[in-house]
Parts: sequence; structure tokens; C-alpha cells
Amino acid sequence: MDLGILGKSALVAASSKGLGKAAALSLSQEGVHVTICARDAEQIKATVEEIRGITNGKVHGVVCDLMDAASIENAFSSAKDAHGAVDILVVNAGGPPVLPMDDLTDEHWMGAYELTHLSAVRLIRAALPHMRDENWGRIIAIESSSVKQPVEGLHLSNGVRAGVAGFFKSICGELAKNGITINTVLPGVFLTDRIINNQTELAKKLNTTLEVRLDMLKSNIPLGRFGEPQELGDMITFLASERSAFVTGSVVQVDGGLIRSVV
Repeated sequence: MDLGILGKSALVAASSKGLGKAAALSLSQEGVHVTICARDAEQIKATVEEIRGITNGKVHGVVCDLMDAASIENAFSSAKDAHGAVDILVVNAGGPPVLPMDDLTDEHWMGAYELTHLSAVRLIRAALPHMRDENWGRIIAIESSSVKQPVEGLHLSNGVRAGVAGFFKSICGELAKNGITINTVLPGVFLTDRIINNQTELAKKLNTTLEVRLDMLKSNIPLGRFGEPQELGDMITFLASERSAFVTGSVVQVDGGLIRSVV
């Protein structure tokens, strides 16, 4: 299937590793010119070289702190210099801290909002002028299954991520007037560093092992396995394509059947 995005320019936020990296790789495999951004310059360099080695595509990296508005603007400027203005935006951010409710301060809540929600607003704000000029654009956010069903213990993430999905629903009609689609993907359980670290800490608190915790998580997934990052990346690439031109305002689960809500 020709996805119709060969030569488009994409910016993938928080993409030096994990699910963001998977999205960048999948887009590059379809001939998209990709800019990855994250805070760790060395990790960015390694990821750029890795994706180039696999796809032989045009991949650019830039350091970006998603909690800093000027840094986001710089990332878009760098992407434009490397590949042209951004046609495809993948909104993504690392998860906020995992702490008991009684330990969460106002600073924790404000930090979670700035990292997860305000970064999405700033990224979209920076992307829209070009997309409107071109009357074409794709915006996809990587959120979490917690948008539909809260994940035990992830109070900050549960409290903030659903707001991003609501924001996307709110603006999809406005953006549609300029041929811009905006969708949210909800990954289930993928064995990223964040999942491993969270479950390791939880295992210690519960006096059990990481293996026991992972087996428990897997037992709740109808397909009987964890997701492969590439599977999420490929869904994002489809939503970024011409073939998905009639899909906007959607919330798409990529979770092996984990969340079984009707809507």
C-alpha cells in the first residue's frame, strides 16, 4: 500500500528511545524525513545513526526540553533547516513520576501538566502555521490506555493524560477546515524502560519479583503477550498517511485488547 507520505517532514517528540523511537523508525521506513528530539544529546546521536542504518533515510536529531517553550521552537526551526517545515507531528513525552498520592505536591502536579499537557499545546501551536499554509497536516499523540481506564498507582499520568485526549477532541473540528487530522493512540503494555523500571519498584514494595509482576500484566492482555514497539509505530505511520485522510478526532487503542470499554 502506498501511504502517500514519501518525502514529507516529521517531528517526533521524545523519540530517542521507547515508543517515540519506534514511531520515528516506522515513519523513516516509509520515506518520511524524520527529526527526532529529546534531552540527551548522546542518546539522540545513537538513535539517529541506528535509524539511518536500518532505513538509509534522512534522519536529523535535535536536543529539546519539552518543558521549555523556547526549546520547542528551536526544535521546529532545526527540523525546518534539515528537512523543510513539519508536515507530520508526533506528540509524545516521558511519563511523570510515580509516587503515592500523599507524597504528591503542587509542584509535582504542575510539572506533570507542563510535561504532558502544555508540551502538547506548544508543539501543536508551533506546527500549525505551516500545516494551515499547506492545507495538509497530521498530528498524532502517544498517550496511554489510562485515558480510558486509569492505571493503578499512576496518579499524575492518570490525572493529566485524559486532558490531552479531550483537548484533541476539542480542536479537531477547527483543524479539519485546513485538511489537518488529529488523533490519539493509546498504547497498552509495551516493555519499554519506563514499564520495566516502574514494575521493578512495585515488585520491591510488594516483596515479589519483576517476573511475577510482568506475568500478572501479561495475563490481563487477551492476545497473551506484550506489544512490540514497531506495532505502535506502524499505527502512527498509518494515521500520518494519506490513507487515513478521513480519520480525525479518533482515540485508537493499540493494546492487545487490554481495555474493553465500548467507547
